Amino acid sequence: MSHRIPLAVLGAGIGYYFLRLHRETERIERLAAASFESLLNAIDANDPETGSHVRRVACYALILAQAADLDEHQCRMVERIALFHDIGKIHAALFDIIRDDAKLSPSERRLIATHPQRGAEVLSPLAAFYPDLADGVLSHHERWDGAGYPRQLAGSRIPLSARIVAIADSFDAITHRRLYRRQRSVAEAIEAIMQGRDTQYDPDLVDVFLSPPVVAEVERAMRSLHGPHRAAGHSRARTNEHADVPDVTFRWRSASRVQLAPDRESQTPRG
Repeated sequence: MSHRIPLAVLGAGIGYYFLRLHRETERIERLAAASFESLLNAIDANDPETGSHVRRVACYALILAQAADLDEHQCRMVERIALFHDIGKIHAALFDIIRDDAKLSPSERRLIATHPQRGAEVLSPLAAFYPDLADGVLSHHERWDGAGYPRQLAGSRIPLSARIVAIADSFDAITHRRLYRRQRSVAEAIEAIMQGRDTQYDPDLVDVFLSPPVVAEVERAMRSLHGPHRAAGHSRARTNEHADVPDVTFRWRSASRVQLAPDRESQTPRG
């Protein structure tokens, strides 16, 4: 005598399974969001200037990623890589060098050049959830012509996300004052990035980034940092060091992504 499971019972069992799966996915997303918040807080605590820099780079990188017609998943990954591209600078051996405005010695330059590898090592435990994150961070100082570091990758062998972050990173390094470098104009940044087309940077991405609509959007993002009206949603009090950067809110729900409020490094190893 055969025993058949009623369809209603079978359906209820399948429904319960997917409910459990959904809840587990939400739990993992919450954990990942908390991990990212903790990492960003660590960057801020170690060096507020770097914390401000990575937020601006994430804003510009997202603009470029969207203009390059990347899909939602790719845009989310570009943001994450931009936000954590300098996490390798959270290291006692690098702190005094980064905070010093004196010219780098050859040994200091070699030490600073280890930060992509250090960053990839910090992020490697998240590889099961974000397999492209550590590799993107490791590759953000590679050059299109193969003369970058640490692996001397060239052309399309460099992850696309890292190629995008490299352009945004350089743009911010040029247009924002640093301890060791004066602030320069958007026009100077455009000229420098154009000069690096097909040598330092992916030529197709340079063409997208320097197109009039994208330049205009980037300039709007920069201007809004200094405007009288701040974007809504600033829930945390900012110190003076953070008064000029967008808030970042990690949201765990699957329909959301890292949100950058619309208000507001070059190939050298300090970048």
